[in-house]
Amino acid sequence: MSSIPMIEQTAGKGAARAAQRGLGSRRRGAPGGTARRPGFLTYGFLAAVILGSVFPLWWSFLVGTHDSSVISKGVPLVPGGNFLANAASVLDTIPFWKALGNSVLVSTVTAFSVVLFSTLAGFAFAKLRFRGSKALLVFVIATMAVPTQLGVVPLFIVMAKLGWTGSLWAVIVPGVVTAFGVFWMTQYLRDALPDELIEAVRIDGASMIQAFWYVGLPAARPAAAMLALFTFVATWTNFFWPFIVLDPSNPTLPVALQLLQAAHFVDYSIVLAGAVLSTIPLLLLFAVAGRQLVSGIMQGAVKG
Repeated sequence: MSSIPMIEQTAGKGAARAAQRGLGSRRRGAPGGTARRPGFLTYGFLAAVILGSVFPLWWSFLVGTHDSSVISKGVPLVPGGNFLANAASVLDTIPFWKALGNSVLVSTVTAFSVVLFSTLAGFAFAKLRFRGSKALLVFVIATMAVPTQLGVVPLFIVMAKLGWTGSLWAVIVPGVVTAFGVFWMTQYLRDALPDELIEAVRIDGASMIQAFWYVGLPAARPAAAMLALFTFVATWTNFFWPFIVLDPSNPTLPVALQLLQAAHFVDYSIVLAGAVLSTIPLLLLFAVAGRQLVSGIMQGAVKG
């Protein structure tokens, strides 16, 4: 504040008022100052997003707690007491526990392989200099524009030639690495890992694989955690390809839930009770790893 009178004497009252406003705004943004708070529109928008995200799960639970006779009379507004009976019908109708084990196995292996291979490829694209690296990265990114449905027929032929149709290998192997994972890890490591650090490790005698293991992999941990969670959820909820290639006696959870409609036609109370049961493992996963997910997203946003 002592500089304001001096500015007023040398540059006039207008310059002094402008300097005082700038000083006030810096103080509000500084730690311990009065930070700008979001308004009602921000809170209203966030509340609408939260309600829109939670509504499908709440609706599934609400319908799953009633029987078909109540649902046929109208839309229920409060939960009923028939959820356990509907859950028992789900367990009796489909191989739920086998499908649950298959989904856990497929999602875990796929998430682990995607993180490993995507981090390796991202480290190579971000920190290694080799001929054609930019063109190869552009080609990898361009594959994201190709619809999945276009590759179903040739992929099914390949799986049939290998004798993997009906096996979980047919679901795991095509998803061991993704173009999005490679692009995501390349962008993250390009900003998060200084070239000087790689050079210092190399001067100390480490090989490139050791540099990746001891320097690159720890630096990629936040982005890798987020990629693992997104890949796990995407694999868990994937229905299209497993429905085509898996045998109904060896399904994943989405394929097994589809069997409920065949056995009970359109008994939505049982179908949605099964959908709620299949969502519980994902909710537990987010409860355990949600903090790591938020940390990864925030660090990625700061780096970007």
